[in-house]
Amino acid sequence: MSEVVYEETATMIAAGELQPFVPFGREHCRNHPNAFNLQLRELQPASELWSSDGAAGLVGSLQEVSLQERERECWQLRKGCKGVREEDVEFEEELYAAGTVAVWSQGSRSQASNVYKAFTVDSPVQQALWCTFAVPHDKKDEEEVEQTVCIVQSSCINVHTVTGKDFISPLPFQVSNVWATKFGLLLERKNTATDAQLSPPGESLPTVFSMLHPLDEVAPVVCKPTGPFEGSRVQYVSDASMKIVFSCCQPSVVVSYDTVQGTHSVWALRRVTQDERSTVLRCSADPVGTPLGLMASGLLTSHLRNISRLDSPGGSGATGTSCVVSAGSPLHYGALHSHQSRIMTSSPGSHSRAHSPSISNMAALSRAHSPGMAAPSFSGASRFNTSLHSPSHQHHQQQHGLLPSLNTTVNDSVVAPEVEPIVPDLCMEQLWSETVAAGCHREMSSQASKVFLTSDLCENRYLCFLVESHQQLRCVKFIESNNTSQLIFTSVTTIAAKDAEPLQNIDAMLVLEACGSLVLYTGITRVSKVFVPGLLSPTFSLTNHLSHLSMPAEKVSTPANAGSRHLQRLDEAAMPSPVSELRGPNLKHHVGSFVEDYSFQHATTPYIRALRDPVCNRVTLELSSGRMLRISIPEIATSELVRKCLQAVRFILPKEAAMKVLVKWYNIYNAPGGPSAHAEWNLFVTCFMTLMGYNTERLAWTRNLHFEVPLSPVIAAKKARPSDGGSEEDLDYLLGSHYHRQMNSQPVCTAETTTGQSSVSSPSGPSLKLDSAAPLFPHIPALFYVLHLLYQELLLDELQRARASSLVCLLQQLARDLQLDEYVDLYWRDYPSLISVFTESCVIDQTLIGQMQRPSFLRAEPPCVLSWLSGCLRGEESPPFPCLPGICTRTRLLVLSFALYIVGDENATSTEVSKYLVKLSAGQKYCTSELHYRRQSSVKVNFSCESLAEQLVVWLTSEGFTLKDLESVPFGVALPIREAIYRCREQPCSDWSEEVCLLIGRQDLTKQAHKMTLAKSKASVGSGLSLEPPVATEADEEEDGMSDIIQEVTGLIWSQDLRVQEVRRLLQSSRPVRVSVVQLPEVSDHEYIEEKENKLLQLCQRTMALPVGRGLFTLFSYQPVPTEPLPVPKLNLTGRAPPRNTMVDLNSGNIDVPPNMTSWPSFHNGVAAGLKIAPASQVDSAWIAYNKPKSPELANEYAGFLMALGLNGHLTKLATLNIHDYLTKGHEMTSIGLLLGVSSAKLGTMDMSITRLLSIHIPALLPPTSTELDVPHNVQVAAVIGIGLVYQGTGHRHNAEVLLSEIGRPPGPEMEYCTDRESYSLAAGLALGMVCLGHGSNLIGMTDLNVPEQLYQYMVGGHRRAQAGANRERHKSPSYQIKEGDTINVDVTCPGATLALAMIYLKTNNRSIADWLKPPDTWFLLDFIKPEFLLLRTLARCIIMWDEILPNTEWVKSNIPQIMRGTFDPSEDINMETMAQAQDYITAGACMALGLRFAGSANSDAFDCLYEFARTFMKIMSFAGTAAVQTGYYNLQTGLSMILLAMSMVMSGTGNLKVLQLCRFFHKRTGGEMNYGFHMAHHMGLGLLFLGGGRYTLSTSNSAIAALLCALYPHFPAHSTDNRYHLQALRHLAVLAAEPRLLVPVDVDSLKPCYALLEVTYKETKWYKETTVELMAPTMLPELHLLKRVKVKGPRYWELSVDLSRETQHLQSILSRDGVLYVKLRAGQLPYKDDPQGWKSLLASTVNHRASGVRAFKPESISTFTSEPALVSFAEFFCKASEEIQQRDDTLVLFSAMLYECVTQECPEMLPTYIAIEQAVGALRRADLLQTFPLWQMRLVVELWDSRVQRGPANRHDALLTSEFLPVMKNMVDVELDRWLTDNSSVLRSYMRGEALPKAAQSIMLASFLVYRSIPSLRNTHTQLEGSTSLGDLLWRSSRLRIPLRDLLRLVPVLLGPASGPHSVPVLPLQAF
Repeated sequence: MSEVVYEETATMIAAGELQPFVPFGREHCRNHPNAFNLQLRELQPASELWSSDGAAGLVGSLQEVSLQERERECWQLRKGCKGVREEDVEFEEELYAAGTVAVWSQGSRSQASNVYKAFTVDSPVQQALWCTFAVPHDKKDEEEVEQTVCIVQSSCINVHTVTGKDFISPLPFQVSNVWATKFGLLLERKNTATDAQLSPPGESLPTVFSMLHPLDEVAPVVCKPTGPFEGSRVQYVSDASMKIVFSCCQPSVVVSYDTVQGTHSVWALRRVTQDERSTVLRCSADPVGTPLGLMASGLLTSHLRNISRLDSPGGSGATGTSCVVSAGSPLHYGALHSHQSRIMTSSPGSHSRAHSPSISNMAALSRAHSPGMAAPSFSGASRFNTSLHSPSHQHHQQQHGLLPSLNTTVNDSVVAPEVEPIVPDLCMEQLWSETVAAGCHREMSSQASKVFLTSDLCENRYLCFLVESHQQLRCVKFIESNNTSQLIFTSVTTIAAKDAEPLQNIDAMLVLEACGSLVLYTGITRVSKVFVPGLLSPTFSLTNHLSHLSMPAEKVSTPANAGSRHLQRLDEAAMPSPVSELRGPNLKHHVGSFVEDYSFQHATTPYIRALRDPVCNRVTLELSSGRMLRISIPEIATSELVRKCLQAVRFILPKEAAMKVLVKWYNIYNAPGGPSAHAEWNLFVTCFMTLMGYNTERLAWTRNLHFEVPLSPVIAAKKARPSDGGSEEDLDYLLGSHYHRQMNSQPVCTAETTTGQSSVSSPSGPSLKLDSAAPLFPHIPALFYVLHLLYQELLLDELQRARASSLVCLLQQLARDLQLDEYVDLYWRDYPSLISVFTESCVIDQTLIGQMQRPSFLRAEPPCVLSWLSGCLRGEESPPFPCLPGICTRTRLLVLSFALYIVGDENATSTEVSKYLVKLSAGQKYCTSELHYRRQSSVKVNFSCESLAEQLVVWLTSEGFTLKDLESVPFGVALPIREAIYRCREQPCSDWSEEVCLLIGRQDLTKQAHKMTLAKSKASVGSGLSLEPPVATEADEEEDGMSDIIQEVTGLIWSQDLRVQEVRRLLQSSRPVRVSVVQLPEVSDHEYIEEKENKLLQLCQRTMALPVGRGLFTLFSYQPVPTEPLPVPKLNLTGRAPPRNTMVDLNSGNIDVPPNMTSWPSFHNGVAAGLKIAPASQVDSAWIAYNKPKSPELANEYAGFLMALGLNGHLTKLATLNIHDYLTKGHEMTSIGLLLGVSSAKLGTMDMSITRLLSIHIPALLPPTSTELDVPHNVQVAAVIGIGLVYQGTGHRHNAEVLLSEIGRPPGPEMEYCTDRESYSLAAGLALGMVCLGHGSNLIGMTDLNVPEQLYQYMVGGHRRAQAGANRERHKSPSYQIKEGDTINVDVTCPGATLALAMIYLKTNNRSIADWLKPPDTWFLLDFIKPEFLLLRTLARCIIMWDEILPNTEWVKSNIPQIMRGTFDPSEDINMETMAQAQDYITAGACMALGLRFAGSANSDAFDCLYEFARTFMKIMSFAGTAAVQTGYYNLQTGLSMILLAMSMVMSGTGNLKVLQLCRFFHKRTGGEMNYGFHMAHHMGLGLLFLGGGRYTLSTSNSAIAALLCALYPHFPAHSTDNRYHLQALRHLAVLAAEPRLLVPVDVDSLKPCYALLEVTYKETKWYKETTVELMAPTMLPELHLLKRVKVKGPRYWELSVDLSRETQHLQSILSRDGVLYVKLRAGQLPYKDDPQGWKSLLASTVNHRASGVRAFKPESISTFTSEPALVSFAEFFCKASEEIQQRDDTLVLFSAMLYECVTQECPEMLPTYIAIEQAVGALRRADLLQTFPLWQMRLVVELWDSRVQRGPANRHDALLTSEFLPVMKNMVDVELDRWLTDNSSVLRSYMRGEALPKAAQSIMLASFLVYRSIPSLRNTHTQLEGSTSLGDLLWRSSRLRIPLRDLLRLVPVLLGPASGPHSVPVLPLQAF
């Protein structure tokens, strides 16, 4: 038999899975509604031309359709690329095109095909292909890849991306073919007859163009040919004889064919370098002797740009009417003249995007915009009217004078000079081209009809092209250069073939030979014939099987690929072709002929005509009958073990030998009717050993492998094998069953029941010699070593270890025969029961040993990975471990992990790999050395790693190691890694990647990291965690506009009461109010009605003020639905009067109601509604416009809505067109809302377009000569504030100057500027303050403006200075209304100037400026100042002296001047009113400053201080006595409102109860002096208190303070139309000061918000040292710049620390996304909500006594403490006594203890380890161990424990196994082994003397002892040890053997033996060790 196996015979393999194939698209098109109708519509006019009678025309067109559709159909298949999960089923994708339809479908083996997308286009599809475009990102340099389908029509390409964008790219010329490449599309221009006339002499136009993105311009491709004459000159690809036949992405190459030379060339396709670009564009390198050369590129561009279409889709020269253009003309005007004037021209050069002013329409559309706008869509056919083809069209052109006269020379052509050339993007560099064969038949075109890449089993790569006319396949071998930048082509081989296709995933190709048989090749090595069942036997008629498909219509045979192959040259002599071939596109079929053909075809047997559509290992056979069959070619191996062995073999052998082995194996394995998957390994062993020269018939154990293989090759289709070589049966008959067979009575590996196997081995005569002529004989040692390393690799994977026992049988045989005793000993130790059965060995002649190549790496001492790791743990130096790169990945990972973590070498994984691993290199591997370096470099580990544990975890992740992999690592080896993970889990870094967090089991961090990556993509960013507000039930709930507050969070923050509901009740304005007026007896009914209405009017003052507060309360709480308008609650101004609940209405006409009373309130209502929209929502321009109300009375609301959109940043998305549209309407409110909104959205950006927009509305910013626009006053105010916002903090000189003069703008001559001057002046002051915000005295370039002095003058008065600058003309004539004279009107200018000073010097602590603002210190001067201005001055002074503000009453009082604080001399004439008012206003100003200083801080001192003042004020008010009268109710109320607002600022977002009570108290007061403004103030206070539903609070940044000053300006409107002192709209700017600082812990398992303890550490400041406070989250965090770190504290939750000293970005992004911080509950703990005191936790019961905890622990209650499903089910099934499982109590107790341990130690993943240890020990005690592997693991665990204990008790808590469990288990093992040793010391002694191994039972225990005691193989050393006389001598001798001391002591009694007397043994207490 041995001769037969490796001589090349005519082998055959069977193909599997035969199925009929019909492209799914064809089926789908038949049912597609649109395809047919469109065809009819298109063809109607055409048919009418040639048929007078319409009906006949219709029939004709129908017939034409069916034929054309058949002719044009084409499809391609590819492997599905949706990598959803790793184990995703592989499927095929098909792209089918016919007529005007393209269908993309998917289908796999397990499920039917389904349409993924179907596209219908306007004109016939010329080609459909998949292509990926790279979209560069603006900021980063990496590119995003977009997968698309491109549908090529005659006039344009439709590109549809997978993400849903659609582009239409018009084609500037006719395209003959389109190719997908790595960069985008390559287009080949169709060569037309007119080319010669178009191109200037000597220059031809480019033929190949590239399109890198559908929005990019089509650019010519340049090439760099190699050749003897040209050198490597870069030029455009303009050779008309060059045709592209193939393109490929990986590697990026293009194959072209030269039609003149008849040769193929290979080009590398890459991006153009800068200098190549310039060379081509200069173009002057080769002027061709004519002046035209200079213009060639310009001409080309002009040609491309101006010719719209050369000829129409229908008439590609066939009708003979393509335009003839006069020769002299460089332009094609023919196509420009058509009845329709819409002519598509391509855009100007693509580089003009950067600097040319005429940015083209297409290029200007950034790729981010909606892709539908890429180009106007047009119907391809209708654009070219039939008139274009009428012969008369030339006359049209002549008479319209469109053609230049014939004698025009090109030089004065209009176009050439200014056209800039198109910059090329891609370059083709020639790599290789065919040599021209001398005797080549020129007349036979040798163009390749198919080109593909393939690789063989040894990883050689080939580029193959099939030259059909010569019936040969040429294979060009190529290799990548070392830096993979270049391809080097080496040799060409020719294979005779009629057709061929590559099979990607089995490294082979299928070749159809001329005789019609299929042959499988790998590379250029022939493997075998492929037998397709039922094809070649004539008896097997195809009709039987496929009859259900045989409808005549389907029988039209189609060219296999209409796109590339029109000609099917069949060898007619060999086979007569029954089908009339379609020789060209215009051949017409007659319907009748189908039927005849059909009947005729069945007379002959169908044969295979062509192959197509290879995907993975499947390919379609096209039969001569027009049918198609899909077959699959079997893989090289299905069993993992065989696959790995083959890999190893391929790695080590030279290529030729490896190829031989692989081909031989493939043939044996896949012979028709081959083995079942079960026997795959046996077959492999037989094949392999035979190839090595063994006679497998003679070896007992291999002979018994044979009976499995069926010997009769039944010709039947094989069943699909299961993916894994089902190892259960293998194991059963390799290992024998554990329970039913006694080991010693029956040899394990045989499947027969012969017991006398030893007899077989006795005749060790010549029969057992090895055949030295066998092909692998010389390589046996190398192969043995490689397989040994593979065996070590398998041991490290629990899932593969079962296979190791199969491999060990083969290895021990080889080891025996190579006489490597140490290896045999190693195998025996691993599998004692298995190996002791094998006794045979084969003789290898000594003479032949010389022939074997004994590789240098084969050492006598066998490499054993477990002992290497064990050495690491004991701290010994070990030689580096050998490793096969790419095969032994697990070995590499674990060896390096131990080196890094246990040895502690930080560079183990980077620079010093060679210290621990030695790589085997086979002669043939060229990239072994870089293999893993390259992989590492791709992962940039830029994490912060302090400890070794962290380094290990990060490195493992970068290697792609996951928790799933960890589970398959044996428990002893995995323990150190688990320990590292455990340590990292305790204190992770906040900046680790998602994968690292997954590995360390912190799902909370993973989720957080994951959120980081998803920040932008999803609309529901925050609501990803079910923070959806509950849907309210009653209808009226919905209307109040506050239903979106997230109750889950507010319920946690304010769990004790219903304050949120109370706030909703106070702020709702959508329900009628209750008007209760008691009718007195003397009041008539009519008067009573009036009384009620007057009362309602008072109440409405309050209702109208509510929306301002509501906007703050519901801030950013809603994600709008893009398809619905935003719900705006009604502003309800009606009332209900008890007891009968009658309606009270203001419109009854009984009382006077102010006109326009509701206009501003409805504006505020709109703002409140708009502010609900969260900044993260998806809002676009269309949605904003969609919200525009139909009725004009809602226009004010919409104006407010626009302002709100600006405040939350969405207004930037509103198209400029719409902004313009809104402003031209001239609606005052809309303009105000829009201007303020846009400015807020562009805060501080100095945006030019917005500046222009604002300037139109500010006369001062227009040039002095411009026409006076009539801008409403309030709009001017808004525009001025807008300038302040847009230029905030920029210190812009011009604007500052204008604003400074505007503060004191005098009133004009007519009525202009006379009314409401105060608000304009204030706005100018605020705007000036914002522009120079916080700049202080270092205002650059503004010293000459004297800003502070000018402001001071505005503040205190004096002579007006001359107007400077542009506005001098305006203010020449004085006002006729107001007599001001030449002094400054302080009442107008003071507030603006004061606040401007305050903002310019904000926080600068500039004392000199602050002193200007001191209140006057004499009574005389006090009388001159309005008390209100004292408030402003005090406020301004305090916020300039920011750092001096202290939160106590003393500080507040210190602001009151000395003269008011002392005792008064009654003789002085003091105006008590002045004094009282001054005192109250100053106090209010100081309180206001205090509020700003501590805004959002919830500082308790500040709050107490303010609360005290509020109480004082209220006391004064309640006594209607002297003080109240003196101050005046209004003034007191103003002061009180300011203090209330200050309190709300301090407690912002906290919902403080005391402030809420105050607000509620004021809410109830509606009569008397309580006007609209006060209500507005009080409800703003309420809104700030619950800002954003408790999720937002105020910031104290400069920008925020500025916004608050604008919003809380202390003069509130007296009634709802009052804008005199301050524009009402500015009240909403408070939103700009809001920032999210609520941290909401969310349980990562339940995704519900929960409580968690936070530890917040403040940085040190001058007021306090570094302090740490504990907060219970959800809570407001202090401002982030004050914090050092935020930490989630144990004991309930996993710790998580965010270090803010490094960067605050991470925490900021968490806060901005609803503040969701994922936390993970520790096992054994309950959340605070369920267990506030912590008394129910699992550990609470163990406080008194540790052990009692275990006893008290009831496994049933586990589910309350942990959500790990594994632990819960373990408790359920293993820790309860049940009837079915009669477990002993001690087992139950043990399991419960393990469970308890895992839960309390918080390492549930340790449970399997505990169980494994327990199982190992139990098996040893029961003596049913079959292999010593568990003891190996046990030994590693013990060694790790020892190394931790030796480091000292301090490190004890780091270790994972902390309990008493391990010492107990260890003790059990010790006792068991010691007991055996005392009974059987003779067995050990005889082993150490090297005598024969003992019988099975002893053998297992002996091996266990040796392994566990780590005693090396002592065969050669027993002599040294045995002679020892004393213990000391023994220790000295054994020091070199590296036996640990405690294990050596066990050997003492055996080694020293009875010689030293029995008394020496008990001296050593063994248990001590």
